[in-house]
Amino acid sequence: MTTEPIPGTALWVSAHPRPASLNGRLAAAGVETLSARWDVLTSDLYAQDFDPVLRGSDVGDLAGTPGNLAEQLGHAHARGQLPADVRAEQDKVAAAELLVLQFPLWWYGPPAVLKGWLDRVLTAGFAFGDVDPVSGVPLRYGDGGLSGRRALVLVTAGEDARSIGPRGISGDLESLLFPLTHGTLWYVGVEVLGLHVVHDADGLDAGGVQREVDRLRRRLDGITDEPARPFRRLRDGEYPDRALRPDLAPGRTDLAIHRAAG
Repeated sequence: MTTEPIPGTALWVSAHPRPASLNGRLAAAGVETLSARWDVLTSDLYAQDFDPVLRGSDVGDLAGTPGNLAEQLGHAHARGQLPADVRAEQDKVAAAELLVLQFPLWWYGPPAVLKGWLDRVLTAGFAFGDVDPVSGVPLRYGDGGLSGRRALVLVTAGEDARSIGPRGISGDLESLLFPLTHGTLWYVGVEVLGLHVVHDADGLDAGGVQREVDRLRRRLDGITDEPARPFRRLRDGEYPDRALRPDLAPGRTDLAIHRAAG
């Protein structure tokens, strides 16, 4: 069942261990900027020492019982038996109309603490698991427990725009983060805005940091007017047998085929 967000509520999730870092500066500025128009909740995963490890005990009284772990987490959610730290994060996610996920790019992906936050917080029964009663199609990829929300992914990268660009040696950042933007957020129904990327993050001087802070503030000031990415929806019938129809983006296998304009 979809949980309706509270209009005008945002959740800023940050994953960097140093408050005095560039990420800390961006988070402080971002929360301050949003707070002028939004009720902003925060999850500073390092500061609150969030445990990223999904443990057998997370399933409550089903701990040690053989079975599908995702389904057991759904049962634990329904029974109110998820750990207190997970329930607290789910409450914040449920309230938020806008999610901001902020992190440094480490080994071409999010830090482990953020991945673990996603593993533990976006459980069955809360973020996914329902099926359309008429069509029998699972409510995912554009539908799901977190429908009605939008997300901004803010990432700092030590590399320049060329090396993590469309033909970059390190891989295209859009593709590197596809598991997050499409496989996680869109999967549970969250519409995703364009990435906000800070390139050459390790080499910014004081003036460069201020420019990035100002650029983020401008982005956030206009966030409500931004269009989301046009990812294709599962319910629209374009994925028979869970693969894109051959007449759509014929001959292509790149990840951009999953955009409606692809």
